Amino acid sequence: MAWNEPGGGGKSPWGNRGNGGPPDLDEVVRKLQQRLGSLFGGGRSGGGGGARTGRFGGSFNYGLLLLVVIVLWGLSGIYVVDQAERGIVLRFGKYAATTMPGPHWHIPYPIEQVRRVNVARIRTVQFGSRSGELGSRKALMLTKDENIVDVELEVQYRVKNARAYLFNVRNPDTVLLQVAESALREVVGKSTMDFVITTGRARVVAQTEVLTQGILDHYGAGLEVTSVNMPYAQPPEQVKSAFDDAIKAREDEQRYKNEAEAYANGIIPVARGGAARLMQAAQGYKSSVVAQAEGRTSRFLQVLTEYRKAPAVTRERMYLDTMQSVLSNSTKVLLDVKGGHNVFYLPLGRSSGSRSADESAAAAAAAVVAGGATGHAADGGGSRGRDSRGRRTR
Repeated sequence: MAWNEPGGGGKSPWGNRGNGGPPDLDEVVRKLQQRLGSLFGGGRSGGGGGARTGRFGGSFNYGLLLLVVIVLWGLSGIYVVDQAERGIVLRFGKYAATTMPGPHWHIPYPIEQVRRVNVARIRTVQFGSRSGELGSRKALMLTKDENIVDVELEVQYRVKNARAYLFNVRNPDTVLLQVAESALREVVGKSTMDFVITTGRARVVAQTEVLTQGILDHYGAGLEVTSVNMPYAQPPEQVKSAFDDAIKAREDEQRYKNEAEAYANGIIPVARGGAARLMQAAQGYKSSVVAQAEGRTSRFLQVLTEYRKAPAVTRERMYLDTMQSVLSNSTKVLLDVKGGHNVFYLPLGRSSGSRSADESAAAAAAAVVAGGATGHAADGGGSRGRDSRGRRTR
């Protein structure tokens, strides 16, 4: 018989419980089970001591499971931000903080959540007639001179402020595309068509980039434009052939100008060199003539001085020098005259290269021979004198 059964006759080792003995162990376990059950949501039910022990074990398993869930929920707040990213922490959907690359912890969902934004990746948007970005959309723009030009624009950008990128503007990528198109239309509207499709394309791109970045900063979109390209800028297809002809004519004009300049650059230096050479030759000839004239003048003055001192001697010396210079460079003929003196003949006509002059010189020589013989006979052949023509005879 159990000690605590009725009618035990006071055989319990703790004595009579009604008289202030130790509490019943089953009662203590039952009360503890009820408290744990009320704490973890366990219900009460009737039954013996074995049933109470089972309920105590079930409540203990629920508590352990709840503890594991709490631990896992806390561990789910650990996250890692990559080097090229920034973490945006939201607390109940409102911005709380921006986290840099590395491991971090936040209060798990639904209290806080993290959105990662890549700030290093270069993104690209483009629009135009050849671009598939906007489907069938045409980038036909009106120029300053009321012409239409078909362009294609490509914009490369990145995120420079993750918080502004997420919260300041709705669909920032679409906003950037619309802003770039609006900026390009403004720049093209202030330029002529020839300027856009030929020499001014670089300036159009630069102005578009500056204007786009200014509008994005005004909106606070958190985007930074890295580069703008305009790979295609042509007139519409309906008038493209006419503009191609005009462009070809302009290129031909420029080519002809370049060829003319090249020809001029080749001729003008040669002409200038020839002119300089002629100028130098003329200057040399001038100097030579002047020097010779001055020399002859000086010689004449010197001879004149000597002539005034001794006229006969100077005249004889001048005659001998002249005859020496004439006879030394000429062909001479000696005529042997029978019964008289030998006659010296100088064919002057041959030196001039004329046949008729030679004949006339021969006739003159014959006349000289005849006259010389007569003169010598009259003078006795031993005196010196001059004939009627001024020739000196012996």
